[in-house]
Order: sequence, then C-alpha cells, then structure tokens
Amino acid sequence: MNDNSSKTPVNTTRRNILKGSASLAAAPFVTTFGMMAARNAEAQTCTRLATMVASPYGIVAPVADQTTGLPLLMLPPGFSYKSMGWRDDVMTDGRLSPNAHDGMAVVRSRRVGRSTELTLIRNHELGTSSAPRLVNAPTYDKDGTGNKPAGGTTTLIVRDGNLVEIRPSLGGTMTNCAGGVTPWETWLTCEENTTDRTSVGGKKHGYVFEVCADPDDTTARPIVDMGRFRHEAVAVDPTTNHAYETEDASPVSALYRFVPDNDAGGENTYADGGKLYAARIKQIVRSSYAMVEEVNQTGFTSPCVGDEYVLEWVEIADPDAAPTSVNVLGQNRNVSGPFAQAWAAGCARMLRGEGIWYHAGKIYIVDTSAGGEGCVWELTLATQHVKAIYVSSNQRAGNNLDNITVSPRGGLLCCEDGGTSSDELGNGLRLFGLGNDGQPYMFAKSNVSFTAAQYAAAGKTLLGGTGNQLGSEFAGACFDPTGRILFVNNYTPGITFAITGPWAKGNL
Repeated sequence: MNDNSSKTPVNTTRRNILKGSASLAAAPFVTTFGMMAARNAEAQTCTRLATMVASPYGIVAPVADQTTGLPLLMLPPGFSYKSMGWRDDVMTDGRLSPNAHDGMAVVRSRRVGRSTELTLIRNHELGTSSAPRLVNAPTYDKDGTGNKPAGGTTTLIVRDGNLVEIRPSLGGTMTNCAGGVTPWETWLTCEENTTDRTSVGGKKHGYVFEVCADPDDTTARPIVDMGRFRHEAVAVDPTTNHAYETEDASPVSALYRFVPDNDAGGENTYADGGKLYAARIKQIVRSSYAMVEEVNQTGFTSPCVGDEYVLEWVEIADPDAAPTSVNVLGQNRNVSGPFAQAWAAGCARMLRGEGIWYHAGKIYIVDTSAGGEGCVWELTLATQHVKAIYVSSNQRAGNNLDNITVSPRGGLLCCEDGGTSSDELGNGLRLFGLGNDGQPYMFAKSNVSFTAAQYAAAGKTLLGGTGNQLGSEFAGACFDPTGRILFVNNYTPGITFAITGPWAKGNL
C-alpha cells in the first residue's frame, strides 16, 4: 500500500534544527500554517498529576498465590491469581526457563476439545551468556567468538487458566525488551540493543523479529526495514497493517511508523520489506509552546495534560544506518542511525519511548520520563492528532510508567519501572489504571519479599540474588481476548502472574 501522505524525504546533509528563538526562515519545514496554528493555540495552565485517586476496585491488600501460597501480590477485594512460568521452571526441551521476563502478549485463543487454550509469547531481556538457555529454538545469532546472545522469547501454553507447557521459541537475540502483538496472531519482539558482533564473526543487532504462535513457523530473520535502533515496543494498526514503534534511548528517542510493502497481513509479510518514517509535529492544536519547532525539539518531552498536536511523517532513507554521534541542543550525543536522520529533518524528540498499544482506532504511547515521571500520549489514527492524556509530576502519581496495555473494555493499565514506589502501603512497584477522566488509581502492588527458606518451601529457588524484589518492575501486562484474565510479569524474580476478579467494578 502506497503511503501518499508520507513522501517527504530525509536530507541528511541539512541541519534545519533551530536553537532557542531562531526565525522560521531557518527552518523550511515549519509552514506558515503551522505558525498561525501556534499563535492561535489555546492558552492553558500546565497540568501534571501529583497523586493517585481512590480505585474503583477498592484498597489493595496481600493475597496468597494459588500456586505457591506466598502472598506475592497486593490486590483489591475479590481478585485472585496464579503464578506460572517462573525463572528456572523446566521447559519442554528439558532446559530451565530464562529470567528477565519482560514484554508479552496473548497471540492466540482457541478451543482445544472442551478447553480454552491461550498462547502467550514472552520476552527475556538478556544480553550475552556463555550458556544461553534458548538454544532449542529458531536462532538468529549463534556464531562468532566470545559469549553468545542470550535473549529471545518463550511461549507459554495456558489451558483453562492453568499452565500446560513452556517452549523456547526464539534465541540468539539481545535485550528483548517489549514488542507488540499483530492482528495475524504473531508477536513482534524487539531488541533494545544495537551491538555489532560482525567483528567477532557474529551479526548486527537492533532489530525486530516476528515470532509465530507455532514456534516451528518462526524464521529468526530480522525485519531490517523496521529500523536498527534501541527498540522498545510496537503497535499495529489493523486497518492498514502499519506498525508504530517506540525507541528507548534517553534523551534521544524518536517515534516511528513502518509501512509494509505487503500490507495484506499474515505471518512473515513484514519480511517482504517496507518504508520507515519518523514523526514530526505539523501543527499545534493546544500547547504551552509557541512554535512548532519548539515542540519537536523540547516540548514533546515536557508535556502538560491536554497538549495536542497534528503529526506528519518523514521517510527515513536508511533504516539500517549504524549508530552515530550528532549534536542535539548543543551537546554531542550517541544516537541511532534512524534517529540521526529524523533529527536532521526536524522530527519530534521524545525522552524515552516505552510501551505502545493499539485499541479502537487509537494508539497509546508511553514516554517514561516526560513531564517528570512519565506521560501517556493518545494518537487518533484517522486524524493523526496526538494528545497528552496523562502526565505524572512525581512518583505518587505514577513512577516511570513503562509497558502499557488496554483491556477489551477500553481501560488503560500501566506498569511502573521507577525503582521502589513508596506510598501509604509501604514500598513496592505498582500496576495502575487510568480512569476515563485520565486520573491514575492503584490496581496492584508488588509484595515479592521473602526469605530463601520461604521460597524453598514453596518449591522455588531464591531468585534474582535477593528475596526482596519490591523494586522489580512489572512488565508485559496483557489481557486475554475475553478480558477475564490479566497476565503480567515481574521482571527480576522472573514470574508470570494470571490475575482474575470482578473487572466490571471499574473500567478495566
């Protein structure tokens, strides 16, 4: 499918970036229309949230895990959970499951006899190791000297809420952080690492890989045209099959869109290639910033609730360009090749692109550091309007939100990744929802802090080097298609939780 609205080429030899109050004459990408829109932007008071509101689900308290008996989570009244897929649990090949559980999604739901079977694909954010665990899986980079890439994915089969098996499904990748589910029942796993191992006989990293529901269908081929950078997550628009991608490279991240040459959808169609674009602010709808170029440079990283802009998309000529160094606002910084091209074309800069999720014609995008402690942008795909719907000013209102998901009922759920969050219930990172008014409320809180003896009595080993994992991030939150089960990972101890309860009490 041709993207006739995105034909602006990147000119990597021109530096159109304005400094401070430089004139529009120095920046041809800022149009007269954009200037007028900026001058007429609605004045506003900068709103950033300072605390969480009362949860519609009630106050959380420790709840015993139905698998181990340990009260690993604090949940609202009526909610229960099972832990599954722990680090060091045995996989189908006899090896032990890797740790560093990160991004995840339910890619398939089907009937098997009288049972409902769910297929989850889960990332493992690991770098290199002398003994990778995902060796009996389709493997990308297993060559070269030194330690081998140890990241990848495992596939969990869950029937009627119970774990049936764990399969290795991709190996030889590095730092698989998040990713995204596709409309055709696959998982796009993303490398947050641009290591080049070609000098030691290995391969380049920094790519997106497609993992199929049936591991035997996975090719372990990088989708090079989706760009080489520190990927975080992907969200696919099912009406066009365009993929929106975030970059986790503080403070020099861009927002990207991949337009596939083959837009029919289906397993491995992205491998046919496509074009990569980066977002640029075209028009100010509502903002405290006076000029379009200010937003592209700094305003996108310092939002207020209600800030709204119109995006346009600039083609990235070389999505596989190597990392380089560029001057960003007076300071030389190491950046990805695609970001260098986007910056030269005046594209928008984010601080740290993190989670991204599609729901009902909109894309929800997280910048984990913007505005203080994190921001959620809502991109309406039909109009390309992007609006800040949540901005945290301090950790009481949300502590560096990371992964994000949307329930089938349309409620937003965020994972924290800001170290230990302290509140009236003590320490522990949280899962929090966003109400329909954009106000955050606590849904769950980590309670993973036990002794080696307690873990052993529950049939588990002491994970992550210490029993206190209250500061370990939640990641990979996702619902099954019915909205009855919320799956989520706890990163460092390496645990997957399946949470059920009275969801209808709130918007999740």
